[in-house]
Amino acid sequence: MQSNNPIFRRSEEFSRPAPYGQASYQEYAPQGHGEQGYAPPTAPSSTGRMTIDTVVQSTAITLGVVILTAAATWVLTGDITNDPEGAIPMLSAALLIGSLGAFALSMVNSFKRIVSPPLVIAFAVFEGVALGALSKFYDAVYGANSDYGGIVTQAVLGTFAAFAGTLAAYKFFEIKVGQKFRTFVIAAMFGMVALSLMEIVLSLFDAGLGLYGNGALGLIFAVVGLVLGIFMLILDFDFIEQGIRNGIPAAESWRAAFALTVSLVWIYTNLLRILAILQQD
Repeated sequence: MQSNNPIFRRSEEFSRPAPYGQASYQEYAPQGHGEQGYAPPTAPSSTGRMTIDTVVQSTAITLGVVILTAAATWVLTGDITNDPEGAIPMLSAALLIGSLGAFALSMVNSFKRIVSPPLVIAFAVFEGVALGALSKFYDAVYGANSDYGGIVTQAVLGTFAAFAGTLAAYKFFEIKVGQKFRTFVIAAMFGMVALSLMEIVLSLFDAGLGLYGNGALGLIFAVVGLVLGIFMLILDFDFIEQGIRNGIPAAESWRAAFALTVSLVWIYTNLLRILAILQQD
């Protein structure tokens, strides 16, 4: 079955059609199937294959680059409270450059057939710059209204809690991902991206819909985005589990790391917006 996930779809190992319409992959299909006309393949060697360790290592490096770059952006852009005239232009430039660079590289990495670790790391750098600037803006505007630590700290903790909770639910409840669920999630993701781009264009003409405002519509849009981010994580876990089971090349660990990073950033930004709206005076 071919994946609808644009990140994994470009990988031949993930999208290779399975025999007799099964969910496993033709070249790396697991053993134990003795149906007529289907010869079980020889078990692949673990050398050079993706494992949970290679996924964890690649993801840790990618997220580490995002966090370090975000922290550096936060520190190097000046004090927005005491020197707004100097800090705000720098933060705005960092947010614009980081967002455009991350978006461009996310498209390249999503549709690139052969995964490129340097491009994944480059994406992480631009994403970190954008998140560092965005987080600093939110902290300056909404941080003082928080009774439970800074809004950025809450969003970070909430993101990792969402990751841990989703992973636990996926494993303990043995969630099965079907084709309809994949199609729904990917369609919803592209729909939200399209709406976001439309909102940006309309805002240039002072005619926005309020999707990124602090009203009820903005809150609903952020909550839907958060739920969609959880669904994206479930897709990531499903593809990683199948990839490890079928012994795909270790280089695909970087594709998995990129996918997980995209989902976590998606969750973080929507959670940050939700907290900001809820903490208004």
